[in-house]
Amino acid sequence: MSQPQTIVTTDTPVDENVRGASNTLSILVNNSPGVLMRICQVFSRRAYNIDSLVVSEGRSGAFSRMTIDVSGNPQGFEQIVKQVNKLIDVIHCYEHTAQNSVVREMLLVKIIAGRDERSDALQVIEHFAGKTVDMSPTSMIAMFTGTTSKLDAVVLMLGQFEVIETIRTGKVVMARGNQDT
Repeated sequence: MSQPQTIVTTDTPVDENVRGASNTLSILVNNSPGVLMRICQVFSRRAYNIDSLVVSEGRSGAFSRMTIDVSGNPQGFEQIVKQVNKLIDVIHCYEHTAQNSVVREMLLVKIIAGRDERSDALQVIEHFAGKTVDMSPTSMIAMFTGTTSKLDAVVLMLGQFEVIETIRTGKVVMARGNQDT
């Protein structure tokens, strides 16, 4: 008899041993067309998977900040950082750890929550310091921010309700103290 197939979705935690080591990079780049593609090619050529990618314009419109969470063979990671730093439009590329930075994500969850379920759903939202951002007679949308493990726990706890949809941002990172991000 065959084993049931596990379907992995964005709501399913991934076994760290399967996907390899995870690393978070902060990259300051010139805000010009094609930069993201050239950076992604560096990871692709070395068989690294981009697990999370956030790009936003910096304080000056001339620059953009990229936060990239990648997984792959840890032995080749230092070489990738060097290659990214050599790209023409890259100002600097830093690796960040939990010890030297603050890392957060955002999660939006839409659930079925009629009159009977609403009180229980609001308790879970309050427990995780979430915020209700939309409510109708039959559903609600809640927003949460925090670490990856906190948002994984939110998804698990809200699984007791009928979840219509989840949307999760990638990681954003900022270096602690006076260090550059």
